[in-house]
Amino acid sequence: MQIDVIGVPIDLGADRRGVDMGPSAIRYAHLQQKLESLGYTVQDEGNVEVPIAEMCKITNPKLKYIDCIVPMSRRVAGAVATSVQGGRFPLVLGGDHSLSIGSVRGAARNKKIGVIWIDAHGDFNTAETTPSGNIHGMSLAALAGLGDQSLTQLWDEQIPVIDPKRIAVIGARDLDPGEKSNLQEAGAMVMSMEQIDRYGMVTVVEKAIERASRDTDGIYVSLDLDALDPRHAPGVGTPVPAGLTQREAHLVCELIAETGRLVGMDLVEVNPILDIQNQTALLAVDFALTALGSRIWMG
Repeated sequence: MQIDVIGVPIDLGADRRGVDMGPSAIRYAHLQQKLESLGYTVQDEGNVEVPIAEMCKITNPKLKYIDCIVPMSRRVAGAVATSVQGGRFPLVLGGDHSLSIGSVRGAARNKKIGVIWIDAHGDFNTAETTPSGNIHGMSLAALAGLGDQSLTQLWDEQIPVIDPKRIAVIGARDLDPGEKSNLQEAGAMVMSMEQIDRYGMVTVVEKAIERASRDTDGIYVSLDLDALDPRHAPGVGTPVPAGLTQREAHLVCELIAETGRLVGMDLVEVNPILDIQNQTALLAVDFALTALGSRIWMG
């Protein structure tokens, strides 16, 4: 299988600058060489064109930089759709989580897929519920058909792009009040840190896989590095204490890899300005390798 690496150096959807350098940090952590060591053919497609904040304006404080984020989402969706339709595996490097409005949409073109969203946050706000106006907190809601039409429908595609009943969020521990209501009303599965502690990671991930696999052509994984506890992944813009351990995150990726149904993956919110010796980018690479079949012991 060929893996297409697609960089999306965007920080328009987030509060803090610096996450636009995430794709470079992940590449610098020897992503291509390590993927090739697993036997994959790797084609780095470079970066999707993204304007910097100084080139954009905030025309709506409840939807910051939307006029620049929508065209970016279209370009990302096109790049990912081209990869999937060519029988390849898109590995999308961020950049903030607003990029998933495009990446997941591209993978879902002419396909029915489920989504496993590994994140401290639900990213299920809309302009009506957002406390910040940051679009990286609206991306999953947009894919589920909630929110401003410019985000829910980039072209004339079907709304929602992803059936909320085929969405599972793992690792949530920081949800806004309106976001909770949105998630409940939509019927998305949320496996919080409390449920992970209570039932164990294997049970939680098996439930998430079952949800995302139900009557679908495959599973797309979107991994926000702030799902991990900041002790393990300090280089993120919105750290939340009491998150996943490094080992727990690997287990999630191992169990998903075992399904053989993974069709694409995002690695997002790596902010090298806030990192320590590229620690978070190195973790991102390790999780991608695990999701794509790397194991400590193959016996």
